[in-house]
Amino acid sequence: MGRLSGRTAVITGAASGIGRAAARLFASEGASMVIADRAEAVNETAEAIRAAGGKAVALLGDAGDDAFVKSLVDSAVSEYGSLDVFWANAGISGGFAPLHEQTADYWAEILRVNLIGPFLAVKHASAVMIPKGKGSIICTASVAGIRSGAGGPAYSASKAGVISLVQTACNELYGTGVRINAIAPGLIETGMTKPIFDGARSRGNEDRIGQLNPTTRYGEPEEIAAAALFLASDDASYVNGQTIAVDGGLSTSHPVVRRKK
Repeated sequence: MGRLSGRTAVITGAASGIGRAAARLFASEGASMVIADRAEAVNETAEAIRAAGGKAVALLGDAGDDAFVKSLVDSAVSEYGSLDVFWANAGISGGFAPLHEQTADYWAEILRVNLIGPFLAVKHASAVMIPKGKGSIICTASVAGIRSGAGGPAYSASKAGVISLVQTACNELYGTGVRINAIAPGLIETGMTKPIFDGARSRGNEDRIGQLNPTTRYGEPEEIAAAALFLASDDASYVNGQTIAVDGGLSTSHPVVRRKK
């Protein structure tokens, strides 16, 4: 019996990186999966799960769109009869443009995907979890949302908002049996961080990636997926309203290499 045997889970941002690793891990632990992404590669994730003997339905869409997020919840219920776990994992970085060059539209798009998307997940997932008296909602925050030094202004603000959302939603869901927590990844090799890794490798500095954290290395998507599995499972039955940093210790100090003006 797997840790998620007999349960249904939704994961957004599952076409690659952390979302794909988590979808495969959750399925291997017995969960029936509904996975989503804007990229068609989400279908490849579903195919890999089915090839391994698991159950998966893939949907293409925008995790910051109200109707689409609701459709993910509806699909889980119609396809498998329940919804037990929802991981609002999808996000965008927005790059590192200087603050004075950023626009309101730029900020609005990052907040729409990174913060409003998780809000929609909480809203729609909790609506079907509450009558059952149980459920686990997970949101992807970031060490960039904990303090300065790990991301651009808009991205960092959006992830700080996710941390606050988890805290406030936890109390909104008081007494319902529905838990909500966040994971704050550090530097993980994914599609979002590809430019950082490509740049370091082109300069011959791959061995220095992740040197600022006490573990002295970058992380793998599977390490974030393992933390999410814990939060999704009954092993975390008394964990609620928390943000767990999985970052090699980076958030203990967030050392910064200053850019020249």
